[in-house]
Amino acid sequence: MQLTFASYNIHKAVGLDRRRDPDRILAVLREIDADVIALQEADLRFGTRASVIPRQVIADYTPWQAVPLGGRPDSLGWHGNAVLVRRGIEVREAAVVALPTLEPRGAVRVDLVARGRPLRVVGMHLDLSGLRRRQQVRTVLAHLAACTAPAPAVLMGDLNEWARHGGCLAEFAAPDWRVLAPGRSFPSRRPLAMLDRIVVSAEWRSDAVAVHHSALAARASDHLPVLARLALPEN
Repeated sequence: MQLTFASYNIHKAVGLDRRRDPDRILAVLREIDADVIALQEADLRFGTRASVIPRQVIADYTPWQAVPLGGRPDSLGWHGNAVLVRRGIEVREAAVVALPTLEPRGAVRVDLVARGRPLRVVGMHLDLSGLRRRQQVRTVLAHLAACTAPAPAVLMGDLNEWARHGGCLAEFAAPDWRVLAPGRSFPSRRPLAMLDRIVVSAEWRSDAVAVHHSALAARASDHLPVLARLALPEN
């Protein structure tokens, strides 16, 4: 079974031209055409924390469904973290993961069934503080360890980690976890840092990883999307 996973910090749909343009974000998502997408900064920070992409637009005009996370009625995610899943993939369970933080950061966990195979996805947006990031990764891993049924897992998001191998990335110990490095994704116009990462459990085979570069993606947000094509062996 092969699936494409993507992570994208959409910067509340505000592009480099300082315009908020949800349709432009959706166009970038269509370019990627991933099966499972983790979004960061998908909701406004103040007021009702409304989604910058109307849920009904996603339902009516895209091949994905937004995973309900039981938060505010106008929000797409939790602390801006949202997950889109291609229709035909079953959403079995979803939960928020409370992180130790001084900033409005968070993580969400979604249990899915794709082609009869269970899998687990975590979308996250970590702190600017290095100490907090390590604490937050430990919290996410502890949450996964407490899940009743094991499942192949994919963790992805804006980790805000400038180090290539150390920092919070060191918390993902081999052989249980592999940190994939799609490439430089921030800032989008001239990428310098690999802030956006995808981390996979040992069951997955990585067939391809990449940063999505396009003229549209270069101006739609301050981050570029990252993606990985992953496969689960039959046995």
